[in-house]
Amino acid sequence: MDEQLQRIHRSSGQTDKVQHFGPYQIEPLVTESEEGSATVYRVYLAANQHTETSYHEIAEEFYFVLTGTATALLDGEPQPLKPGDFLRLPPGTRHAFITKDEPLTMLDIHVPGCRPGRDTYFVQPPPDTTA
Repeated sequence: MDEQLQRIHRSSGQTDKVQHFGPYQIEPLVTESEEGSATVYRVYLAANQHTETSYHEIAEEFYFVLTGTATALLDGEPQPLKPGDFLRLPPGTRHAFITKDEPLTMLDIHVPGCRPGRDTYFVQPPPDTTA
């Protein structure tokens, strides 16, 4: 983390920055070298997908639905999602997402910052990240 945080302005949708993490496509909006106290991602999930259940031991997580509809499974309880919905997930909240006929795009913020391989835990074995 840099001592002096810099302002950032950039467009999202940069396909060369997108990471494939199981069915998730995540685009970091803050690079690791720019990271302060949080990480921010644009998360995309194609239609007819079901993510593995994950949780974070340290990070609090915030999701804001930008486009699409889905079901969030929060500690096993289904919660319908639509554009404009907001989720706050305290550390330890087990969560997964299920899409049906349309894709889902969300803004995802972790405090403190969380990246694949840092405070990311899966109930089942983690998804393949090489696809």
